[in-house]
Amino acid sequence: MSAKDIFHNAVRSALEKDGWLITDDPLSVKVDEIDFYIDLGAERLLAAQKAGQKIAVEIKSFLGTSEISDFYVALGQTLTYRSALNKKQPERILYLAISEDIYQELFIRPFIQDIISEYRLKLLIFEPITAEVLLWKE
Repeated sequence: MSAKDIFHNAVRSALEKDGWLITDDPLSVKVDEIDFYIDLGAERLLAAQKAGQKIAVEIKSFLGTSEISDFYVALGQTLTYRSALNKKQPERILYLAISEDIYQELFIRPFIQDIISEYRLKLLIFEPITAEVLLWKE
């Protein structure tokens, strides 16, 4: 199992503040004897907008030496996790959680936006200091 991302607790708190119940920390998914550990599993119980929705959240800090290398890893991991969830827990929607800073630095660039659209990635943008969800990008 991988180490927790440095933003793990901030994202967990942000989700809880946003009305999500954390059901798994981490969310374990096994496919063909391969164990995957997605950072968080959560469920929305009462809110009208997302009531009954189950999500999985993979958190990425992008603190490596190369943002684009970190993006390659995040993209590959997110697509792999989404495929595993589609096989084992198709009711869960996978989100890639990134800080507002990395969203503004990297994810708003047109080419990165094209990749996000092409692969239909869902993003959760958060503020790490205040532990707040700022935006859900569907």
